[in-house]
Amino acid sequence: MFILKKIIGQLFFPVPLCLEILIVGLLLLLFTRKQKAGKIILSVGVILFTLLSYPALSNTFLRRLEYRYPPLILTATSDSAPGEVAPQVKWIVVLGGGHISDPQIPITSQLSGASLVRLIEAILLHNQIPGSKLILSEGKVFDSVPGAETMAEVAKALGVKKEDLILESESNDTINEARLIKSIVGNDKFILVTSASHMPRSMGMFKKLGMQPIPAPTGYSIVRSQRISPGDFFPSSGGLRRAEGVIYEYLGIFWAKLRGQI
Repeated sequence: MFILKKIIGQLFFPVPLCLEILIVGLLLLLFTRKQKAGKIILSVGVILFTLLSYPALSNTFLRRLEYRYPPLILTATSDSAPGEVAPQVKWIVVLGGGHISDPQIPITSQLSGASLVRLIEAILLHNQIPGSKLILSEGKVFDSVPGAETMAEVAKALGVKKEDLILESESNDTINEARLIKSIVGNDKFILVTSASHMPRSMGMFKKLGMQPIPAPTGYSIVRSQRISPGDFFPSSGGLRRAEGVIYEYLGIFWAKLRGQI
């Protein structure tokens, strides 16, 4: 089911989806008499590809995901505003975002950009909360080494003590992470660190299991104070990458709701 879900998801990413539409249009033009239908489908493919390439379009949807929860700010008092929390929680959970195991490259390069940013954010929080434990969560997925082990090596290299690390190395997706982490933290409150765009889906899954996550989003793609640049008005590969991220998350939310996981 996991592999099938990944394959189906890939078919809806911008480039594969547009290619599928263009191929159907070409087949109709070249091998059937449905010339009008072929031209319409080809036009749809070209227009869709162009729209998905514009950063402004994907930014609109990405912003809705990334700013659902405010950044976490640790405060010295229990009277905290939204997005703030007193440093009294024991657990800091880091959800993995991909890795590759290759001893020929630096250990930091074996983590995806998303995983590395999440881990650094968690370490910063850990340094501010005495006695806290880092729970690193990611299984092998498509690798021979669990992502949690790779994150642990980076964390230790950055000064985190081995006894402050707890590894969850069996999961292959977010819902499995939530279930396995529940067996560790129980009913305790905990800080949940993941990418800002991934946070709405993660929070929904953890809360559905009756858990008490405190969101600590990181790895923002959209900066509210960033000014509009000329590149925002032209199609780009960056626009396609952001569109892919948006589609990935909304498909994940749709699938989770369909299965009653949110």
